[in-house]
Amino acid sequence: MKSLSLITALLALPLASPALAAAHSMNSMTASVSSGGGGGIAGTVTLTPTASGETMVDIDLTGVPAGEHAIHIHTTGDCSAPDFTSAGGHLAGDKSHGVMDAAGPHPGDLPNIVVSESSAFKATHFNALLTPELLDDADGAAFIMHVGTDDYTSQPAGDAGDRIACGVFAPAS
Repeated sequence: MKSLSLITALLALPLASPALAAAHSMNSMTASVSSGGGGGIAGTVTLTPTASGETMVDIDLTGVPAGEHAIHIHTTGDCSAPDFTSAGGHLAGDKSHGVMDAAGPHPGDLPNIVVSESSAFKATHFNALLTPELLDDADGAAFIMHVGTDDYTSQPAGDAGDRIACGVFAPAS
């Protein structure tokens, strides 16, 4: 009889796994992004879990200087420093920086964005490495935009230059 109960439980496990995954997933989180000090960058970045296990990253920004910029998720949900260093380093997990590094990328590494003269940028990106455990921990997480581009190889942060915009992730309303 114990064998039958064990077999029944094992057969039911695959059916229960989507429910278990949903129970352990995060809710959507949104960061209100700004360049601070009356600067022109504004908008939102929303992180939404998907059924596939990847996190959907929706970016909608205006007032961005034209050109190519690095964007990342950083370890601390704090944009209080004028240079946004209060957001800490990249959300790294146990990885190295950059998609060109065999031990990378960081979960917080996102592709560079190219902004037209219109100064607006809108895109969706998917990231399988962004997990609820990394994003929704005690000190939170932040979105950072850099003045330069990420070279996808330099350690620890891609040589992307100064931070020009920041937003703290909070549960979406």
